[in-house]
Amino acid sequence: MRAASLALALALTTAATTTGCADVEGLQSEGDLGEVNAPLTLWGNIHPSPPTPGERPGEAAPVPGLPRVPGGSMRGVDALSVVRADITSAARQDAGTGRLLDPRAVQRLKLCTQPVDGGPDCPVRPPVLHDLTDDGKDDLIAAVDIDGRLSELRVYTVRDGTITRVLSRRGVLEGVEVAAAHLAVREPTSNPSLVSISEYVWDPGSGTMALAALTLDECPALKESATPCPPSEI
Repeated sequence: MRAASLALALALTTAATTTGCADVEGLQSEGDLGEVNAPLTLWGNIHPSPPTPGERPGEAAPVPGLPRVPGGSMRGVDALSVVRADITSAARQDAGTGRLLDPRAVQRLKLCTQPVDGGPDCPVRPPVLHDLTDDGKDDLIAAVDIDGRLSELRVYTVRDGTITRVLSRRGVLEGVEVAAAHLAVREPTSNPSLVSISEYVWDPGSGTMALAALTLDECPALKESATPCPPSEI
């Protein structure tokens, strides 16, 4: 009797293995699932050189040549002067490599010929004040449009009385949104039906607006949203 039971169990196990997976209807075959190949690494022995000090756009950097702000808030600070000082300093440090700054940014700022807003041809967007560092004090969000498509985005805060850049990035700013201590940047992709969304949040450890999430989203229809799908050419 024991031998018969073992034989029956072995027969059922063999049938389950050769037939496929079971569901509420019984055993069914899933067919040939094909061959699974591991990804092939290209140029695995070649790696980029690490950035030298000062070549990391995401690092916090005090903006030189500006007066101290004892109150700790960017409200009331001349935004154009902050952007001009930062761009000038970054261009000097970048030395034309384009790693920290688009080399055209300095020339573009020469179009800002009037105080406060720079005048009608100034490529600096209207400044935005928002508490991104979650300390109850306003930070400054600014952008310089380089060529009608590409822009330099900057975020500034006050650290120990010194105006400090805590975010620096270049991109096609299809949309920039703030919510609480989050900053989201929408950019077009090579797929005209998708946009990429980079989300930044305040990181007290590094003292920067750190990248927290990078996602893809479907472009909303023109009739449904104020942020339509961007052109496919990027």
